[in-house]
Amino acid sequence: MRKFLVAGGIATGAGVGFVALLVVGTYSAAAGLNSGLGAGKSVGLAKGAVPALYQPLVQKWGALCPALNPAMLAAQLYQESGWDPTAKSPADARGIAQFIPGTWATHGIDGNGDGKKNIWDPADAIPSAASYDCELAGYVKNVPGDQSSNMLAAYNAGSYAVIKYGGVPPYKETQGYVKTIRTLEKSFARPTTRVQPSQQAAGAIYYAQQKLGTPYLWGGEGTAEQGGRFDCSGLTQAAYASIGIELPRVANDQYNAGPHPSRGELLPGDLVFFSDDLTNSRAIHHVGLYVGGGYMINAPYTGAVIRFDKIDAPDYFGATRVTKDGAAALPTFKPGT
Repeated sequence: MRKFLVAGGIATGAGVGFVALLVVGTYSAAAGLNSGLGAGKSVGLAKGAVPALYQPLVQKWGALCPALNPAMLAAQLYQESGWDPTAKSPADARGIAQFIPGTWATHGIDGNGDGKKNIWDPADAIPSAASYDCELAGYVKNVPGDQSSNMLAAYNAGSYAVIKYGGVPPYKETQGYVKTIRTLEKSFARPTTRVQPSQQAAGAIYYAQQKLGTPYLWGGEGTAEQGGRFDCSGLTQAAYASIGIELPRVANDQYNAGPHPSRGELLPGDLVFFSDDLTNSRAIHHVGLYVGGGYMINAPYTGAVIRFDKIDAPDYFGATRVTKDGAAALPTFKPGT
């Protein structure tokens, strides 16, 4: 739910023509833009993607070895626990990095130098996760192929399997894990080039513009029982579902569905987010669908209708350019699974 909003000055009745003009340029804007982290470049973290409490740890320890980078380490931690230091799985995986006690006994380190190795303390668990990754990278350093992907495969399937198969083994689970982390990695990295435009953007906007004037409903997902009403993340979820991309239900999880264009690089179809804490994506409380010109379609709050509003507000956090792979990589936050 949006707690603070600067109201837009565009009437709903004028909306269809306004959106149509903005979306015309969506695909032509794709020309000449590149994506990716950039080989050989140091990888910074996207604004607020890692909670501020953990960002220095992730930035420092994510650079522990050449096969690892801070965004990749962040992707692993997010996939494991959703940044919850108290997470515990049915398999007894514990803490923010979801170590099994037996694995912790062998691979846990005293990351903060206080003389203790505490599986529940992120100051120990995050360095331990990086140390374990780099240990595995050392085991498979002579295996052909991408060093980072081989490291992640060793994390999932064991280093012997990576050595045996000369790279990522042909296990569906392992290949899926590697793809998931490498995809999520892009959502935690600060882009070094322009982010590639979405080819599905116009379809998502078309869906949302059909809902203009619909009353807001907290928890609304547009079902018949709810009278076709939405809340903010219900609307964006439905807009992307209409073009075959399944987003999570909650706004702060939708933030990790792709890379993050800057304010000056926004294109129609980007998701725009607003947060109570501008250093922490987990504090996001509102999301809208950018349509261009500094405006979004959004479901603002109880008593309002789906409408256009300006995005420039004190709580503006950032944006995500949704990708199908990015959305599919998002975890459901069942720790250790």
